[in-house]
Amino acid sequence: MQTDSPTAEAAEGRFARFRGRRIARVVTWAARIAGLLTILSLVAPLLRRRLQPATWFGLPPEATFVGTAVVATLGVGLMMLATGLRRRKRRAWQLAVVACVLLVVSHVVGRHVIAPTVVTLVLLVGLLLTRREFTAMPDPVGRLAAVRVVVQMLLGGFLVVTLLLFVRPSLLVGRPTVGERLAQAALSLVGVSGPVEFRALWFDDLTAVLGLTFGIAALVLGGYFLLRSAEPRPALTEEDGSRIRELLARHGRADSLGYFALRRDKAVVFSPSGKAAVAYRVVAGVALASGDPLGDLEAWPGAIGEFLDTCRRYGWVAAVLGCSEAGARVWAREGGLDALELGDEAVVDVATFSLQGRSMRTVRQAVSRVRRAGYETSVRRLRDVPDEELVALRELVASWRGSPAERGFSMALSRALDGDADPDAVIVVATAEGSTRGLLQFVPWGEDGLSLDLMVRDPAVPDNGLNELLIADLLAACRGLGVDRVSLNFAVFRSALERGEKIGAGPVARLWARLLRIASRWWQIDTLYRFNARFGPVWVPRFLVFDAVRDLPRIAVAAFEAEGYGGRPPTLLRLLRRT
Repeated sequence: MQTDSPTAEAAEGRFARFRGRRIARVVTWAARIAGLLTILSLVAPLLRRRLQPATWFGLPPEATFVGTAVVATLGVGLMMLATGLRRRKRRAWQLAVVACVLLVVSHVVGRHVIAPTVVTLVLLVGLLLTRREFTAMPDPVGRLAAVRVVVQMLLGGFLVVTLLLFVRPSLLVGRPTVGERLAQAALSLVGVSGPVEFRALWFDDLTAVLGLTFGIAALVLGGYFLLRSAEPRPALTEEDGSRIRELLARHGRADSLGYFALRRDKAVVFSPSGKAAVAYRVVAGVALASGDPLGDLEAWPGAIGEFLDTCRRYGWVAAVLGCSEAGARVWAREGGLDALELGDEAVVDVATFSLQGRSMRTVRQAVSRVRRAGYETSVRRLRDVPDEELVALRELVASWRGSPAERGFSMALSRALDGDADPDAVIVVATAEGSTRGLLQFVPWGEDGLSLDLMVRDPAVPDNGLNELLIADLLAACRGLGVDRVSLNFAVFRSALERGEKIGAGPVARLWARLLRIASRWWQIDTLYRFNARFGPVWVPRFLVFDAVRDLPRIAVAAFEAEGYGGRPPTLLRLLRRT
């Protein structure tokens, strides 16, 4: 029977991950330096004069321009490949080796300055010696997509320039033949002058700029599709779902976010023993896990190792949204990752909660106001709700949302009122005059806890305390449900908002809090914090775990897209998936 206890093999695996990460960083910086020195050797006047291979072999002057363009392209390409090398992609390694060989040859033949030659040669030797570290697989369709995009862009640029040359013949000197015009259009793609002469200088510049723009676009887009990481369509298999439920049955009490691993748009990796797992989704080349690893704490290192190995295999950026402090410590120890406090989760203790007292005055008044308006509530497990009522409630929820887009990832289940999949979930329904006006859904948190999943209401109903009523009545019914703890909304950057409001807060703390309140106009940062605080919760810090600071912008884009708050435009997503 396999175990995940600390062993020499596990320690060797951690050392291998750290070693591979260090090697990738060194090679990445070497590629950037080599590419930068190559570009500088072409830009600096003193160095540029040294690059004149055409004059030694009796070649026409245009060959010098082509050679310079090729060397510049290789330098820029080497800097672009650095990102792929940092993710240890095999295809990036292959292209970097080819670029280094071509650059070394061009440096030697062109009697280039010594610095770029030496750095590029050292990079080439380093790449060959560390070839076994670059094993990350690219997108399986990336190669065909890259070829298709390059051909389409080059053909598009060629046709545009050709059309201009035939449409405005009065701007050309003489009567160039069809072959000369086609040659002019083809050479414009690489920034080289062709056989056609122009009467108007602006028309010469226009065709040159258009052609070169399409050529550069073909290079950049082709490189992107060639090196992009795979982004599989998320899907949780029935077998994986069953295994997750088994882990939740034994260890579900440990993390209030554990049940959200059952989202259907997540994948999962298990530890070698099967006693722990990490659920994640891949968005924009980022593998986003949420919450703590599932299962036995002693088996977490095995699951974390499997997850990080999967990320390395496919060249994904690893990140974790909303893990606990204990989880962040394990991620940092086992994976060498860093952690940033993201916010706080509001957890209410059912035994001590009461609407009495001065601190509950705002909630008590809101609840009383709504009750006087004729609202009533019911609290039930989904398994106790008739199927016909569930169908009607699902239709109401869909109409209230007004959009099929799901909000939430780390603290949302992505499905509502599914009695077959989530029979132990709890719903709180508010009605008035025989019509449903609002609804909350909570998912299980072990055997004695609940986590808020869904909060919706009729848009025609003003926000006059309805949510306070729903939560207060749920907490009152928890004892009958055998529930001791309830997790409410997650408050992003709560501690920063709180510090900024304290007497004596420094200018930086006040400015940061003010910026967060401004951002609340779009993302309800301050609103959620103040709403949760009304119920006197215990604030449990949650963390963002990541590998490097430079990955944070990419992780932010992926997180916003996963949570349903933005990210890549839908048009771009359709283009990428179709390609």
